[in-house]
Amino acid sequence: MTHKAAMWGARTAALLMAGALAAGCSAPGNSDSTWTAQPDTSASPGASTSHTAGATGSPSSDPSATAGASTSASPGPAATAAAWKTFTDPAKTVSFDLPEEWIAQSGTPEDGTLPGALKIEVKKQDGTVVATLRTGLPPSSSECPEAARKPYVVISSVPLDLPGLTGEGTIAPHAVFRVIQGYRYFGSYGITNIVGGADGQACELRNAVRGPAGKGDYSFGDLGVLKAFAPDEKVAPAKAFDTLGQAAKYVDESSEFANVQRMLMSLEIKN
Repeated sequence: MTHKAAMWGARTAALLMAGALAAGCSAPGNSDSTWTAQPDTSASPGASTSHTAGATGSPSSDPSATAGASTSASPGPAATAAAWKTFTDPAKTVSFDLPEEWIAQSGTPEDGTLPGALKIEVKKQDGTVVATLRTGLPPSSSECPEAARKPYVVISSVPLDLPGLTGEGTIAPHAVFRVIQGYRYFGSYGITNIVGGADGQACELRNAVRGPAGKGDYSFGDLGVLKAFAPDEKVAPAKAFDTLGQAAKYVDESSEFANVQRMLMSLEIKN
């Protein structure tokens, strides 16, 4: 057995064991945009990634700490795209890197957003939306009755240097991939500084960062809120897996996730 295979086996076993414990419990570019060519490289970001499962303890500075025992590894072995570019909005308030063949397209922000709010969709060549960046979002919250809570697992968690509020209910910003258990395991990637839920259970997981005072919240991910979908609900753009092992394999081996993680980690928000 190779070192990589051994590491993968140990990580998957940890996820599956913690998942079993949790299961027993009852969360075309814009012409005004600026593009900058990036170095031709396939190197993955160097920050560490944490694969986590279970449900112990109270929230800490790392969202993976809300979910208990873990194994750690470098970002997945899948290579990122060879050529990258940088998107910057016309007002130069945000920027991020994305693969050369992907498209960043500005759209109309939703009602209720703050003046100057942005909505930028990142798409593959075939038009599939990979992630959406939204800024100037109003704060949101929802009730979560104990009976409605679902076990969730943090598969990947990488710290980010982004501005955000601090205080009760918040953590340091991270790029995460989390899975919540319903009739299947539903997964989603995004950025957040919002505590997922106590004891590894939640009604929903928000891919959003509480922004600095007066700036509103902002989000960057495949969807704004991850929940346990009903059988008759549309799951996409969230992912659905039959096992936690499949979710971990997507994070470890998918070039799509490698590209997305690198893109999320490159985000810069100008104050």
